[in-house]
Formats: sequence, C-alpha cells, structure tokens
Amino acid sequence: MDAKWSIRSPGDPAKVRRLVEEIHVPQVIASILISRGIEDYESAKAFFRPSLDELHNPFLMHDMEKAVGRIVSAKDKGEKILVYGDYDVDGTNSASLLYLYLRRIGCDVEVYIPDRMSEGYGISEAGIDYADSIGTTLLISIDCGITAVTQVEYAKKKSMDVIICDHHEPGPEIPDAHAVLDPLKPGDRYPFKYLSGAGVGFKLLQGLGEYYSMKDVPYEYLDFVAIAAAADIVPMVGENRILVHYGLKIINDSPRAGIKALMESSNLRYGDLTAQQIVFVMAPRINAVGRLGDATRAVELLTCDEENRARECALILEEENKNRRVIDEETFNHAAQVAEEFLSGDQERPIVLHNGDWHPGVIGIVASRLVEKFYRPTVLLTTIDGVAKGSARSIMNFNIYEALRRCEHLLLQFGGHKYAAGLALEIERIPEFRDCFMKVADEMLNEEMLTHEILADAMIRLQDITPRFFRILKQFAPFGPGNLRPVFFSNDVEVFGTPRIVGRDHLKLKVRQDGVVFDCIGFGLGSRLPDVTGEGARVDILFTIEENSWNGNVFPQLKLRDIRPLHEERTKNEILAQIQQLQSE
Repeated sequence: MDAKWSIRSPGDPAKVRRLVEEIHVPQVIASILISRGIEDYESAKAFFRPSLDELHNPFLMHDMEKAVGRIVSAKDKGEKILVYGDYDVDGTNSASLLYLYLRRIGCDVEVYIPDRMSEGYGISEAGIDYADSIGTTLLISIDCGITAVTQVEYAKKKSMDVIICDHHEPGPEIPDAHAVLDPLKPGDRYPFKYLSGAGVGFKLLQGLGEYYSMKDVPYEYLDFVAIAAAADIVPMVGENRILVHYGLKIINDSPRAGIKALMESSNLRYGDLTAQQIVFVMAPRINAVGRLGDATRAVELLTCDEENRARECALILEEENKNRRVIDEETFNHAAQVAEEFLSGDQERPIVLHNGDWHPGVIGIVASRLVEKFYRPTVLLTTIDGVAKGSARSIMNFNIYEALRRCEHLLLQFGGHKYAAGLALEIERIPEFRDCFMKVADEMLNEEMLTHEILADAMIRLQDITPRFFRILKQFAPFGPGNLRPVFFSNDVEVFGTPRIVGRDHLKLKVRQDGVVFDCIGFGLGSRLPDVTGEGARVDILFTIEENSWNGNVFPQLKLRDIRPLHEERTKNEILAQIQQLQSE
C-alpha cells in the first residue's frame, strides 16, 4: 500500500542544545533521543550503557514468594516438576531456561510442549494427563496459563499444584493456582509490564537465586531471554532492553552449543548477532519445528550441551524451515487472492477468512503478511479436529485482543496481545463471528488508523552520515518496539548507476547527494524499479542506516523504507511543510 510520509517533531530546541552539550552528539542524534524520552546525561547514560543493577527486585511481582517457596519445597522433597511451555520461540526458550536452571539446582524436572495441531495453545487436559502419568506434583507453566481457569482446576483434582508464569493479558477470572506470576495481573505492583514469557521466567530465576544465595547465576541464562524477547516483539525499553543487551552479549561472546549450532546452520556469525537477526533468521527456524510438528525438538536443541548432537538438531530445524517456507508461500498466495475478493466491495473493512485446507502452522505468518499487504486487521482461520482455529494480527493503534474480547461470546477460546492473538470457535459460528468482528472494528477503527504511515525521525543529507554518526546510531541497539531503528528522510537524491532487482522482488541501487554515494536495498520494493530507472532519475527516500558486510569489509548501507520519484511534488511539499511548521512551533 502507498504510505503516508510524516516527520517527527525535532523537540524543544533548548533541550536539544543542552543534550548536545552534555553528551557531545550531533544535533540530529540529540533530537531523536529527546523524542524517546532521553533528555539529560543520566538518562542518556542509562540508554547507552544498560546496567543489570537497574533491574527490579523480583519479589515486587505478586506471588513471587509463594512460587519460590513451592519450588524450594518440591526440590527438598524430590517431587517431580513438569515445565509446561509453548510451541513458539518465547515458549521454547522459556521452557529451556526454566528446565536448565531447575535441573542445575537439583530438581527432578521434565519439559512438556503441547502439540499445535491436537492440543493448541496453552495448558491442555491432555498435557495435564501426561503430567499425572509421570507422577508430577508441581506443574509450572511458562508463556501460557493466565486464562487456564478450568485446566488449573483439573490439575488440582489430580493432586498437582500449579505455578503460572505468563505475560499475556489476563481474562476476567484469574486461575486459582498456587502462584500466578504475570505483571499484567490486576493489582500487581511490578513496575515493568512488558516482559516476555522468558522475562517472567527469568524473574523467577532471580527469586530462586536470592533464596539460594546464587544471585549472579540467573544472568547466565539471559541468552534465552534475548532470543525470546526479540522474537516475541516485546517493547525494547526498560528491563527488556537491559535483558536483551546482556543476552546478546552472551550469545556473541560464548554461545551455548545449541545456539551456536543454530547460528552456524543459518549462516549467522556470533560476535555481531543483532536482535533483528534473531527475528528474521533464528526465530523462523525455531518456530518451524512447532509449526510443522513437535516443538520439543527446539527445546532439545536449545538445551543440548553436546556439539555433534546440537548440529544434528540444528539441521532438523533448517530442513523444517525450508518446508515451512514452501507451505507459507502457497498459503499466502491463495489467501491474498481470497482477500482481494473479500475486500472488493469494501476496502476499509478488516479481513476475516476461513479455509479448512490452510496449514495451521503458517496461519499466523500469513496473517502478518496480509496485514503488510493490505494494512487491515486480519483474522485467518483453518479447521483442526472440526473446530475453526487461527490467528489474528493487527495494525497500529488497533487493539485486536480487545476486539476479540467483545466477540468472546462466540468464541471457544482466545488469548494474546494488543497486536497478535489466537482464537478458536465452532465452524458454524464463523459468519456470526465475522459480522460481530466487523461491527466492533467499525466502532474502533477510524480513517486515520487505516492509513499506513511511515514516520521519519529526522531529515538529513547523505553527507551527515559520517563514521562517528554511524557509530553512535549503532549504540541505539538493541532495536524493537519503543526503540525502533531511526528512520531518516532525504530529499532530492540522484539515482547513481543502474538499479536492479535482486532476490525475491528486492530493489538494489546506489544514490548520490553532494558527491556522497551510498548503496541501498529496498526489500519488497521491486515494483518501484520504473521510478528509479532512466537517466537523471531523482528521488525522495525514507531509510534506516544499517551495517552490511562484504568480503570481510563492514560498511553502512541504506535500507529503504519507501521511495518516490521527485516529480511527485506532494511528497516533498508534505514533508517540507511539516518541517517548516514543526520548526516554527
């Protein structure tokens, strides 16, 4: 879709000047920092030099003392503990983190990951039956469980205590578990509300570490937290930013056998792994085994300490990811065609589609790709064991979890976040659900929300991208929601050389301005080739500045977010008018 281009306010000039003087950065950098709430030396120091000392006391989380006490009791009595995870990246890394730590302190512990096809998301009765069959007396759910009211009661009938570690939105009733750790739980006074599932698990490790006088040991497991947080797209601010910063450091300095094997099989180099590489390279491989089969294979890889076996497990993930990509592409092409027909009568309505032949393992991925293509809230459903199950994905500022909650009377199950959720309903109720969801969306959406906007952080000339400027920008990492990679706008840039298409519809070109030349890559922008072809072509560009490696050399490359021919005066006029208005305010 054509996007609206906007530029962020440069901020209070007095604050910008003061920050420039205090931390000695270019004015553009200071302006971006201020837009992110970093206005003085101390906040800048905390941003550029994250510290583990800034992590919150784990016992601020409600029920932490009860959870720690119950685990200590289970260890002392030799009870069987089952860690009950989820089949996605956060769930498998969370389960691996808890399993390895509990085993380290001497617990009798196993891991259980539900089957996506037969059990679906969350704690299931089948999983509880398995726990009972191996003599479990303490079940610890991680990255799931906050809505498992009936399942917890079922476990209690089988003489099991349950500890829930979750980060999802609670339902109207909190399960009557022995302890419920979730910073989103009503009344919980834990200061940071945006932890991943692995982040909540790490806080439990911190609590246990304090009890056993092993306060530094939990930090050894931050590699799992970094992978989980990056892949789960949690806000990269506050505690998350600290946890991911140090988790990436572990991976880059001394990766454990399973993670090292996964990186090698996917052609990633440890030493400079980024959160973005986790999202786009590592995460799909970990997810793939749960999408197409048994996600326990991911846990086996992540917890493996033998290098040869780790390589064997990593190759399994690699092969499953190749299979997943084929299914993904076939499903997307079909779903996109159906969506085109669905939207033909009303381009502003959300997308709600059902097809019993779509593979449940790729529904979430395809829903996200449809959101990218059509920029509409999207619900995709397939059929599993006679029930419609699927995924919901949203656009900016539309709370899809709330929209599903308002249709809850039609659903068998749902759960998730503001921008992503899962759901299940009876097939015969799909038309009724579609009508309900459309009505709710019509009340919640407005025209502005349905316009895809790309917000630039600043306008710069290419000559502003000096080596020092680039070094400072790299220290903004790790990037993610709440701390996105800065987007820049450059006006009237000359296309240099011969643009071409590379890979699957990616635009590659060089641009020149004031004698300065940069390589550019525009993923998915192949359709813009005619706009940049021809002698003397000039364009306006929106881009991020990223690191590229070639033949052992590392250099900055512009990653295009959007590109428009210079003759589209509306682009230039819109942006320049915004700049003039913002500067005059």
